[in-house]
Amino acid sequence: MKKIFNLLLCFFPFITLNAQINEIGVFLGGSNFVGDVGSTTYINPDKLAFGVLYKWNKSPRHAYRFSYTQSTVAGNDKDSDESGRNKRGYSFENKIKEFSAGLEFNFFDFNLHDYHTKVTPYIYTGISAFFYDDLYISGGATKKDKDAGSFAIPMTLGIKSNVTPHFVIGAEVGARYTFTDNIDGSNPSNSNLSNLRFGNLNNNDWYVFSGITLTYTFGQKPCYCAE
Repeated sequence: MKKIFNLLLCFFPFITLNAQINEIGVFLGGSNFVGDVGSTTYINPDKLAFGVLYKWNKSPRHAYRFSYTQSTVAGNDKDSDESGRNKRGYSFENKIKEFSAGLEFNFFDFNLHDYHTKVTPYIYTGISAFFYDDLYISGGATKKDKDAGSFAIPMTLGIKSNVTPHFVIGAEVGARYTFTDNIDGSNPSNSNLSNLRFGNLNNNDWYVFSGITLTYTFGQKPCYCAE
């Protein structure tokens, strides 16, 4: 985590040369998982999630956003409302380390050249690459087969405000639709473990990050004028 933050700091000299407002900050909140094991509630943070993010505000309406977030995601069939899962009794934990890049769009103008307090809802999407453990469940016990990685589509909805001239605070919920069905060990990629697959093999997994962002703004103030 410290190495990643130091890497972001290395870009400061380059970033401040751009005639834009830049933001760098932190994310703190929780995560939850939706798949073939555990609860199927989409927004139900039960594990700590944290990360760092950087935004380059290209205009009052949109910004390029880059982030790193990590968390443990977990599921327990005893927490599910489905009787079949309750009787099965499987559980798992997995670590998610996510790198994400994309576009954040503001519903209202969020011109940081103007120091007056502003509030706007926003949405974010792009592409995420994440790393996790490829699991399998045998005899009721969850085991690791190998390290794995995949991609996801983030879909985030939030609201933010510039609480001071240099700080922006936001609250957001971001669901990730992943391109894998084995964060929970229900569909191991190893063909030798195919007999251990279960659940709906046609539906991929989801994980959700919900929390607060706090960013510091810096850099040359833009006028957002047409060139």
